[in-house]
Amino acid sequence: MSATASLLDSLETVLAGFGAASIAVSGGVDSMTLAVVAGRRLGGRAQMFHAASPAVPAEASERVRRYAAVEGWSLAVFDAGEFDDPRYRANPANRCFFCKTNLYDSIAARTDRTILSGTNMDDLGDYRPGLEAAAAHDVRHPYVEAGIDKAGVRAIAAYLGLDDLQALPAAPCLSSRVETGLAIEPDVLTRVHAAERFVARRIGAATVRCRVRRDVVVIELDSDTLAGLSESGQEAVTAEVARMFRAEGDRRPVTLAAYRMGSAFLRDGAR
Repeated sequence: MSATASLLDSLETVLAGFGAASIAVSGGVDSMTLAVVAGRRLGGRAQMFHAASPAVPAEASERVRRYAAVEGWSLAVFDAGEFDDPRYRANPANRCFFCKTNLYDSIAARTDRTILSGTNMDDLGDYRPGLEAAAAHDVRHPYVEAGIDKAGVRAIAAYLGLDDLQALPAAPCLSSRVETGLAIEPDVLTRVHAAERFVARRIGAATVRCRVRRDVVVIELDSDTLAGLSESGQEAVTAEVARMFRAEGDRRPVTLAAYRMGSAFLRDGAR
């Protein structure tokens, strides 16, 4: 048995132990791969739940719906209501706690089955207030219970022929682009997503993040793309993104910088 087949076997064993389960599916590689494996292993005993909101790119929701049709999932798409929660909208350092609290409250109101998340071993090393919300709702993490990290998740996706999932880049929710302490506004997230899509298409960057800070908008690019972008190319990108923001009344200047994971998050920000 190959190493990946062994990981998959371990994951399926963990899933079988739940009997029936509800999987929170965001549209990213972790939760999508988990949903595929759970759906195939548990059949009708697996329910999938996807929360659609301004913080979730439309293509992620479309991906969930497409897989649900192909795999025959029982899928519920709903509004978890985080944008009605002033604690979430205030964007404190523990914003993810309020996001996940709303998510798991909403799922629990729709099912009595055990809720499963796509958290993997690598996630345990980061500051993840969402895990506190998961603990409060008795959410289980099959990848963690099976000892599977991010690389293992991608290996399982590839092993199962889920090439589109395996190749998905890391994609935190759009609210993660807004500096801690600045209010989360749906229209700002729409601009952020549009800017990232434009830059990715325009210059073919492997990684693009549009960070909204108090006085500036920063387009972060992977180091290779940034190093290879000419001065005129940089000016063209920042000018177009600035135009996109100005069209909605946001006149913050736009700059470029090297990508830094989670750079909009300020640990000492308001709670």
